[in-house]
Amino acid sequence: MIIQALRARQFFSEIAQLDETALPLDRAALIIALEEYPDLDLQAYLRRMDTLAARADVIVGADRSAVNVIEAINEALFVQEGLRGNSDDYYDPRNSYLNVVLDRKLGIPISLSVIYMEVAKRIDFHIQGVGFPGHFLVKHADNDRDIIIDPFNMGRILTLNDCQELLDRIYKGSMEMSSSLLQPMQKRMILTRMLYNLKDIYTQKEQYFKALSAIDKILMLNPSMPSELRDRGLLYMQTSLFAKALADLESYLANTVAPEDSTNIQSHIHMLRNIVCASN
Repeated sequence: MIIQALRARQFFSEIAQLDETALPLDRAALIIALEEYPDLDLQAYLRRMDTLAARADVIVGADRSAVNVIEAINEALFVQEGLRGNSDDYYDPRNSYLNVVLDRKLGIPISLSVIYMEVAKRIDFHIQGVGFPGHFLVKHADNDRDIIIDPFNMGRILTLNDCQELLDRIYKGSMEMSSSLLQPMQKRMILTRMLYNLKDIYTQKEQYFKALSAIDKILMLNPSMPSELRDRGLLYMQTSLFAKALADLESYLANTVAPEDSTNIQSHIHMLRNIVCASN
C-alpha cells in the first residue's frame, strides 16, 4: 500500500508541474483518486468519457447551435447515463472522486462539472468552469453572452436571477450577484478546489492522513500557498509528526506577512520546539 501511495503521489506531482495549457483536467482529476483507489484504470475511465461524448455527438446531429449542443450533452449525461447530484449525502468523499462518480452516477457540483467540461471538449464545444461561491457551475460564451449551466441540477440553464437565488440559498441573502462571480476558473484552480473539498471532508471526519494527502497535492499544484503549510502543520500535530509540524509552522510564519493567527502559531511552535528537543 505504501508503494502504491508513493506511486500515486509521484504521478500527481508530475502532472501538477505541467503548465495550464498542457494540464489534462480529466487525467489529473482521476489521478487525485489513485491514492484512494490504487487499482483504478485511468484509461478505462477516459474511454468512458469518450463514450459519453460520442453519444452526445450523435444526439447533436447537424444542428450545432449552442442550445442544441447543451441539450444533447444533458441528454447523454443526465438522461441516458443517469448522472445526478447527490443531495442526500453531499459530503460523502466518494462524490469528489471522478471514477466513483462515473460508477455510482452521483456527484457534487464540481465533479459533475469536470465531467461536463471534458465531454464538451471531446465534441469541440467550449465550456469553462466557473468557481461560483458554494456551488461550482460551467458556462459557454455564445455571441457575446454567457450561457450558465448547472451540472448538479441536470444541466439546467441559469439566468442571473437564478444565480442570485442560488446565492440566497447558500448565504441567506448576505451576498449579491455580480459578474465577477462568473469568471472562468483555470484548470489548476479547479483541481485545487476539488482537493479543498476532500481536505475539509476528511478533516471533519478526523481522517487526518487522508486530509494530509489532499494538502500535499494542493501544495504540488500551488507551491506558494502558506495557508496550506499552516494547515498541514496543524494536522501533523494531530498525527504526532512533531518535527514536520514544526517545520511547516515555522515556514508559514516566515512566508506570511503579519498573519492574524501569529500569536496562536507562535504558541504551537514554542510547544513543538520543546517536544522535538526532548526527543533528540
